[in-house]
Amino acid sequence: MHDKLGMQVIPLRLLTPYESKLFTLDLVRSMNPNDLKNRKNRGKLIVELTFDPFREDSSRSSSVALDGEGNTSVRREGDGESSGGVLLVSVENAEDVEGKQHTNPYAEVLFRGERKKTKVIRKTRDPRWSEEFQFMLDEPPLEDKIHIEVKSKRRGLPFRNKESLGHVNISLGDVVNNGRINEKYHLINSRKGMIQVEIKWSTV
Repeated sequence: MHDKLGMQVIPLRLLTPYESKLFTLDLVRSMNPNDLKNRKNRGKLIVELTFDPFREDSSRSSSVALDGEGNTSVRREGDGESSGGVLLVSVENAEDVEGKQHTNPYAEVLFRGERKKTKVIRKTRDPRWSEEFQFMLDEPPLEDKIHIEVKSKRRGLPFRNKESLGHVNISLGDVVNNGRINEKYHLINSRKGMIQVEIKWSTV
């Protein structure tokens, strides 16, 4: 189980475009100012943030919104033309993956030449990663596919230290049109392996 150690909030209005700003934050139990447990020392978090706009366009203005779940989104007002956006890929879990030499699974996400990896979970056929990866794009990925492969890795072995446990190729057209998909896929080249993936697309 995960332990919640503390939290903080940074108002995005404090950021200036193209300038990095360093914040040293005192962690608190909750954002309730009347919570007496906030007086306990929970340590500090050092964060560096940079606001890097997608593009400069004087004819369009932007605003940042914060929803009830603490997620931020950027809204643009203007001519309504399609622009870039953010592709969020959440690799949730896998089932019934099995290697011939070892089963220490991790997932590898490959998209437009960019490669991202989850953590390795040792000695399991049913790993739970729940890791999210972000890809910043200049245009909607209507014709693209994303490649996700489950692999096994063993430390200290010069030979056969990596092994493929199956893969899947996901078309992103439905993600762009619907904004989100959350599906379980059969892994190609795996006997019974499945993988759960959630993908979101939001424009800016």
